[in-house]
Amino acid sequence: MSTVYQIPWERSMHLGVACFLLLALCLICAKESDRKAVVFSTRADADVKVDTDPASPLWRNAHPVFAEVDNQGRLEPEYRTEVRSRWTKNNIYFLFICPYKHLYLNPRPDSLHETYELWNWNVAEVFIGSNFQNIKRYKEFEISPQGEWIDLDINVDNPRHEEGWVWNSGFEHAARIDESKHVWYTAMRIPFVALDVPKVAAGQQFRVNFYRTEGPPGGGKEVMWRPTMSKTFHAPESFGLLKLVAK
Repeated sequence: MSTVYQIPWERSMHLGVACFLLLALCLICAKESDRKAVVFSTRADADVKVDTDPASPLWRNAHPVFAEVDNQGRLEPEYRTEVRSRWTKNNIYFLFICPYKHLYLNPRPDSLHETYELWNWNVAEVFIGSNFQNIKRYKEFEISPQGEWIDLDINVDNPRHEEGWVWNSGFEHAARIDESKHVWYTAMRIPFVALDVPKVAAGQQFRVNFYRTEGPPGGGKEVMWRPTMSKTFHAPESFGLLKLVAK
């Protein structure tokens, strides 16, 4: 003869309430995580010169996000990098505000011509794609504190995807270092046609991630907006969303 054990009614009710609260907490955390995975790019009235001044009219009304974690999602508060975005009918703009300790810079910078393997030095980077069917296709834009630059048409399925550097987006950029504040700034203006989207409107979305490096390879820091959970920045499954908004 078997014995049937029954959980007292009060205990059963408490367990039910606890499960409900745990589920609600998980849903709240998931919603908060989703919210943090979206950056809003605010509409600007007209195209302007690329500007690295955070107090300028272009950047004052932007909604910032922060690249402040390493590839595993651990906070790097000393390198918390602010990223802002604006857009017009023709271009999308980005501003990086990068606090630094020790910069690792190319001793022979060339800001007039594209610098292959610029990623071996300190840079700020935007990875952005409009292809939601094949997330392994996207564009990469890098700027150094000295104004060096490179743009790439990335196909992660290509074992040598760095070969995409021969592509030219026609993007514009600027950079400056404020040694007194230990902050460097860079701004970009990227044509939408370079992102394979010739016409845009409020509500349109892109896949995106932001990165920043400091110090020498192997001994420096890598901070990002969305953690890649990988040793490479080229982890498109980790990208967040960028949404174009009217205001």
